Amino acid sequence: MSALICVARIGAAHGVRGAVKLWTFTEDPFAVKRYGPLLSKDGKRQFELAQVREAKDHLVATFKGVATRDEAERLNGIELYVARDKLPATDEDEYYHADLIGLAAVTTDGDALGRVLAIHNFGAGDIIEIAPLKGATMLLPFTNAVVPEVDLKGGRVVIALPQEIEGDKDEARSTSRPREGGDP
Repeated sequence: MSALICVARIGAAHGVRGAVKLWTFTEDPFAVKRYGPLLSKDGKRQFELAQVREAKDHLVATFKGVATRDEAERLNGIELYVARDKLPATDEDEYYHADLIGLAAVTTDGDALGRVLAIHNFGAGDIIEIAPLKGATMLLPFTNAVVPEVDLKGGRVVIALPQEIEGDKDEARSTSRPREGGDP
């Protein structure tokens, strides 16, 4: 099985008939219904959506086999995953976080820098976190200026270490949220 990608998280119970609040991490929130059974992080539990409807800032969903509030409450906090190969291809200069995490990070001179630990977005654009060979982790803007090359097949990202980080007007790279099938 290919790597698992988190596409949603189950929230609190909603009502008394087994519904839950559902936060999705997909471009189209309703795409989670089209991916088929969703898996727990360890891949041992499957969840099949029965119904989904839109709410203010989340979805309200019911799962097959969950009929009471007590059953729904036990699901709170579970993250839901799909296999990476079920997701559509990304556009050029667009990547899924899971495709980047673990890649080697090298300088523009080809010197080893470390590994990609995570991709974050705190509201001002994507940040790439590098775990260096020595020292504290580095948080750098995930822009074309700082990350001029992403070589997925070669298993590396090239990092142009900035002298000083200020507002970056270069075109930003983007990380992708899973989309519904069809054209990406």
